[in-house]
Amino acid sequence: MTGNTTSAPPSGRVGAVVIGRNEGERLRRCLASLGGSVAGLVYVDSGSTDDSVALAKRMGADVVELDVAQPFTAARARNAGLARLRAIMPEVDRVQFVDGDCEVVVGWIDEAVRAMATDPAVVVVCGRRRERHPEASVYNRLCDIEWNTPIGYADSSGGIAMMRVAAFCSVGGFNPELIAGEEPDLCLRLRQHGHRILRADSDMATHDANMTRFSQWWRRTVRSGHAYAEGFTRHRGEPEKHYVRQVRSNLAWGAVLPALVLALLWPSAGWSALLLLGYPLLAFRVYRASRRRGLPGSDARLFAAACVLGKLPSAYGQLRYWAMAGFGKRSGLIEYRR
Repeated sequence: MTGNTTSAPPSGRVGAVVIGRNEGERLRRCLASLGGSVAGLVYVDSGSTDDSVALAKRMGADVVELDVAQPFTAARARNAGLARLRAIMPEVDRVQFVDGDCEVVVGWIDEAVRAMATDPAVVVVCGRRRERHPEASVYNRLCDIEWNTPIGYADSSGGIAMMRVAAFCSVGGFNPELIAGEEPDLCLRLRQHGHRILRADSDMATHDANMTRFSQWWRRTVRSGHAYAEGFTRHRGEPEKHYVRQVRSNLAWGAVLPALVLALLWPSAGWSALLLLGYPLLAFRVYRASRRRGLPGSDARLFAAACVLGKLPSAYGQLRYWAMAGFGKRSGLIEYRR
């Protein structure tokens, strides 16, 4: 499916939940992309100061405004949206979750419904997400590369996905405390109950990262490190070894190796700097793996460089999470878009 074909009217038991905060024109495009393709539409707003709430109401969405006295998380917003959708549409059995900075591709809803009908064990279906303006910056381009994940059964989905309502509710939905990594956490719990997650070979949505500065990329990567650390900590000891590999790799390359080089720099008369040669070797390994999965050479080189450099902010995000947790504190949202 390329997204340019028309499709039959959707099942009357499919609804959508859109979440957002100050998305502006992106929200208008998002809601418009869902028009006529779902039987029920809920928009959940997390303290917007623009006209997002009024816009959503004008476009026919049922609106939920989250209480600003409680910390905002995407997980909390999605849970609230589904609760409202079930209240106004008790018969809903599948829900398409969408972030307000995304547009759903024409035909995706029906494609996801068909994928679920083919395999009753599949409770989450996602497809290919494309970046709206990959040419605008290397950071947008990196997002587009990141979205290009293998098709077939997967360990997790992103926040843009269709889910079976019954399965979602049976495991308690998203964990509202998580500021990042809530989708892998949910998918892990679903898989532990024998359910499947599928990445379909179809275009699903267009994403608008609008990421043009290095500082935005850095904060986004710090957030990923936070997600790895919290996911690993919450599920440590479980047989799935959730995020064990990522946590160890980030700590080794982003914290231990730099600290070792600095600590030995004087005693070794500078020879410890040779340990830094491990970074280009790591980049080559990532590049080679990226080429094997079909990435063009230029994309593979950019992705490899970002993966290696990203070890530093990821390790920082992990250590920051553990430090705050040690003092009994929780981090607020780590937002890369102001």
